Formats: sequence, structure tokens, C-alpha cells
Amino acid sequence: MARPPAIPQARPAPATRARLERSDYRTLSQFRFLLRCFLEFSQNAARRVGLTTRQHQALLAIKGFPHADAPTIGDLATRLRIRPHSAGELVDRLVESGLVVRSHDADDRRRVRLALTAVAEERLADLSFIHLDELHRLRPALQQILWLLHDQAADPAHDPAHDPANRPPAGPGS
Repeated sequence: MARPPAIPQARPAPATRARLERSDYRTLSQFRFLLRCFLEFSQNAARRVGLTTRQHQALLAIKGFPHADAPTIGDLATRLRIRPHSAGELVDRLVESGLVVRSHDADDRRRVRLALTAVAEERLADLSFIHLDELHRLRPALQQILWLLHDQAADPAHDPAHDPANRPPAGPGS
């Protein structure tokens, strides 16, 4: 399986293993909690439109493929972080369900490209709309985590979670 591209870091991590603070653990815990909330939301939304989570992820990976050409099964495997034979089996099921079509590459007939059907496009558009809405709902909490990480990187001795002056204003009903 191909390794994901390295994510460049602008500066070193704010804490060494010997200097991890309780705020570091809280930040990581909150981030993982938000990820789990989003994934749970996504799983339920996919089920409501008759898709499995993996099918939804595959449709999104095909539609959102970051290159000009349509993705191949190998590309899909990389994007989903699964083995190529597993991606091939998933594509077989998507084709059988009428959600994906295969086509031969115009330049290399041995290469097979993947595309969504009109039915898949419609389901994915509905799902993507509500997923973007959910991300907007989670945005303040995600930004808070990033803000904490940035502040810890700038001054690792300072824990902004305990400084009321650095907390964002509470929203209505807080």
C-alpha cells in the first residue's frame, strides 16, 4: 500500500515526549472526539441514502480525485487506504449497484478509469451538502483546537485553556 504524502510542518512539534502536558492530552482527546462525531454523523447519513460508509467514501474519492484524469482502482485504493484487490472488489460492487462505471483510458487501453453514474452523483451531492453543513457546525471547535496548537507552539509553557482572556467569546446559550 502506498504511503500517504508527508505533511510539511512549519515548525517543530510544541512538546517533546518528556514535556507532554495535560493540555496536550486534552487537545488530542478533543480532536479525536470531534473526528468520531463527524464519522458517526457520516455513517448515519450514508445509511439513510442506502450506502455503506465504504461506498460513500469511494464515491467521494472518485468525485474529489485531485488530478485531471479520472482515478484508477489503484488510485482509489490509495485514497481509501486499502489494498488494490479490496478496492477492485469494492468497485465491482459499485458497478453492480449502478453507482460507478469503468472506462478504458484513451491513451492506454490497459488502464481502467472510474466515473460516477448520474444516480451516484445525485446521492453524493445530497450527502456532500449535509457533510459540509456538519463541518461548518464543527468549525468553531476545530478552530479552537488549531488555535490551541498554534498558541502552544508559540509559547509551550503557556496553557491557553486556563487563561480566560484567551478563550473565544461564548456563543448564545453558553
